[in-house]
Amino acid sequence: MVRDEFYWLSQINKATIIANSAGGLLKPELARTAALALKTVIESGSEAANRVKRVIDFEPKLIAAAGSSEVTEIHIGRSSQDMHSTFRVAIMRDEVIGVARSLEAVIDRLLEMARAHQDTVMPSYTNGVAAQPTTFAHYLLGYVEGFKRDRVRLSQFFSRLNYCPMGACVLNGTGWPLNRKLMAKLLGFHAPIRNAFDATQISMVDLPVEFAQIQASIALHIGEMIADIMVQYAQPRPWILLSEGNGNTYVSSAMPQKRNPGLLISCRGNASDVVSEAALVVTRAHNVPSGMIDGKSVKVNAALAQESIKTMERFVKILNALVVNKDRALEELSLDWTASQEIADRLMSEYGLPFRVGHHVASGMVSFARANGILPLTFPYTEMKRIYAETVQKEMPGFSTECPMSEEEFKASLDPRQIIARRKTEGSANPEEVAKMIAELTSEMAILKEDTMMKAAKIDQAMADLDSQFEPFTADKIEEKDE
Repeated sequence: MVRDEFYWLSQINKATIIANSAGGLLKPELARTAALALKTVIESGSEAANRVKRVIDFEPKLIAAAGSSEVTEIHIGRSSQDMHSTFRVAIMRDEVIGVARSLEAVIDRLLEMARAHQDTVMPSYTNGVAAQPTTFAHYLLGYVEGFKRDRVRLSQFFSRLNYCPMGACVLNGTGWPLNRKLMAKLLGFHAPIRNAFDATQISMVDLPVEFAQIQASIALHIGEMIADIMVQYAQPRPWILLSEGNGNTYVSSAMPQKRNPGLLISCRGNASDVVSEAALVVTRAHNVPSGMIDGKSVKVNAALAQESIKTMERFVKILNALVVNKDRALEELSLDWTASQEIADRLMSEYGLPFRVGHHVASGMVSFARANGILPLTFPYTEMKRIYAETVQKEMPGFSTECPMSEEEFKASLDPRQIIARRKTEGSANPEEVAKMIAELTSEMAILKEDTMMKAAKIDQAMADLDSQFEPFTADKIEEKDE
């Protein structure tokens, strides 16, 4: 079942017949006439041409099916403004659930990968340059945190979205004694939206903008991680690549050695489309007076949600196709001086050397090593002692120039695994902390996934209840028997 504008106009009319009948605003015979006419119109919607999207097109069909304009009595206290606002919110509600489910699939896959890569050591980067040793699991969990914030934003947004505009009429309410609370309940909303002007004029612009911003944030996170992976494709010995085939990569028509990361490129394009379309939502809403249609396009908002879901589905495919070479990751760490800060840290924490002086000692080591083609794990301890003595003599006269760090300790300071194991702060790359984060995030996501299921189930149940309450209005009359 497609829950489009036609569907929701139909449900709004069902709810109106039920609520107005209960409130004495619609006589039983006219309610039945309207219900039968509505049933006919709904059945005609099986043909795409009949699935109209506006009240002004829906109502003539209702009149024709009833054979009389008297059926428009169900329109009392209503306007295309509050009816269109209602289906816009209802459609967006379904879109939020769809985006949330796709995002949950992304997070689930990242958590699964983190569990499998808790001992995979890799370089982390700042400003595009190798910075410190970490684990692939810790890196992935960083993105999980970002995506989880997006998922929480969706829940928070849904709580602001799920209010019913019906009864606002054009923008200042109506003189008819409509039961707005009952209408909201019948249509699966939390409650009526409080202010009638807000219901049809203000919220209908800022709600799509907020939703667009959340989707843009998701796309930015995806694009950022893809960019990280793409950096490795420029390396002569990359430690992370896409598995070949299955549409993940393609071979150059001219250069036999090339395996171009087609899936990464296409997904990055999708993410850019989401960011662009989100900007379009904002632009359409910008600098126009209240009451204009510019920022209220169901088509634009739906296109954005569909592109977001498509992007996330393609991103999950990327995550499934990633091949991590642990040896090469460790090799890249050993090719540069990502362990240099550990030297300065240990000299300060264990021997009282001011950090800035220790920083200069480590910096001198790095400069010497790069000038002489020396890698961290082969750096001579004798050179370390020399650089230490020269630096301390220059910057701390009177302080002992003898290096307090033993050769064994010096070598350990350059070991990426030992560096990671020595991390003590909460949220660090320490294996125990990583395991703790995985457990906590898994539990938190279980709650959020249950929240999505409950929201979807409540809407579905409300629609089932609405259909059930509407059925008696179209049922065959039972003739009374004489006793």
